[in-house]
Amino acid sequence: MTAIAIASPAKSVSPTWQRFKDAFRRHPTAIIGGVVLLAMILAAVFAPWLGTIDPQAVSPIRRLQPPSAEFWFGSDMLGRDVYSRVIYGARVSLAVGIAVAVFSTLVGLAIGLVTGFIRWLDAIVMRIMDGLMSIPPVLLAIALMALTKASIENVILAITLAEVPRVVRLVRSLVLSLREEPYVEAAVAAGTSLPRILVRHILPNTLAPLLVQGTYVCASAMITEAILSFIGAGTPPNIPSWGNIMAEARSLFQIAGYLILFPGVCLSLTVLAVNLLGDGMRDALDPRLARRM
Repeated sequence: MTAIAIASPAKSVSPTWQRFKDAFRRHPTAIIGGVVLLAMILAAVFAPWLGTIDPQAVSPIRRLQPPSAEFWFGSDMLGRDVYSRVIYGARVSLAVGIAVAVFSTLVGLAIGLVTGFIRWLDAIVMRIMDGLMSIPPVLLAIALMALTKASIENVILAITLAEVPRVVRLVRSLVLSLREEPYVEAAVAAGTSLPRILVRHILPNTLAPLLVQGTYVCASAMITEAILSFIGAGTPPNIPSWGNIMAEARSLFQIAGYLILFPGVCLSLTVLAVNLLGDGMRDALDPRLARRM
């Protein structure tokens, strides 16, 4: 009797996941960006357990203390611990960045899908988007914040409205090319309903570019939030954010530069990490770059 060897089937690897691995292997800076961003997120989530104190606790006798073992990042003009304020400020910046990225992507995706496929609606909606894009996002956000009271929710709404036109234009450009594909034309000829065509045939092919665009929107939103807070048009002063911390310390820059240094470095590192991660995802998800590599 001959023995029959039964080979176990090899585990298949997703092509998209393999492209991710190859792209991040070629771009170690993307891995560094992901690690830095993850560290910032963990610091924001576990802020109460990272040796922080109440970021609003005032101690006039300990005002303007330089960095030391007691105050790692020093203390501000009211004696508040800058380290605690910077760690808690990460919550505001990351929450605004992620929320704006999610909301602007969802709204821009919905508008871009419909306007890119319906020609008569495209002519109307895109002129509105062109008008909004002619205004710099920061100025548009400032104008919208001037109409409302300062709060995190209003900051998210204002920045989202400023970022939506760019997402709409990206999705529209993708839909304009996808609707000419043979499989889409076949679906139209077969009498498939418009919602089914958009969800089944168009939407899956827009997710990869949208994912990359979302990282850039997140980075831009964090910078815009810091600018709004710095000029007093963003989050309320009682909420610690990187922009508020730098705004309160700008008059003391020459005698206590550390008050601006630490929140500024955290903001710069976080934005850089998000951009590096987005570059790695772009290389992984763009098939033309993958073939070139």
